[in-house]
Amino acid sequence: MLTSYFPIALYFLVAVVIGVGVLGASRVMGPRKPNAAKLQTYECGVTPEGEVGPRFSVKFYLVAMLFMIFDVEAVSFYPWAVLMHQLRLFGLLEMALFVLVLGIGYAYVWKRGGFQWQE
Repeated sequence: MLTSYFPIALYFLVAVVIGVGVLGASRVMGPRKPNAAKLQTYECGVTPEGEVGPRFSVKFYLVAMLFMIFDVEAVSFYPWAVLMHQLRLFGLLEMALFVLVLGIGYAYVWKRGGFQWQE
């Protein structure tokens, strides 16, 4: 029974060994001579002028991630609409459950203030 999992375990082991080996080799053989030019901020070959601009709030990234999550979930409506007649009542109930879970997540984020730009 476990022999069917042997190739997967071997593949995982090889991946881990290669990953650790490459990281270890770069750590051992890599040069470590920091200087002012190497520690300077790199802006695609353009010498930076002045200070770095203001930092974005974490709220910006949270709203962007929420948009992506709900957008990707909304994409799943298209295959359901195409197969709606073949799925019949089962498909309708599954989509109703999906919309319910999606609505609960949306309400939770809304209640926690995830869609607010200002605090």
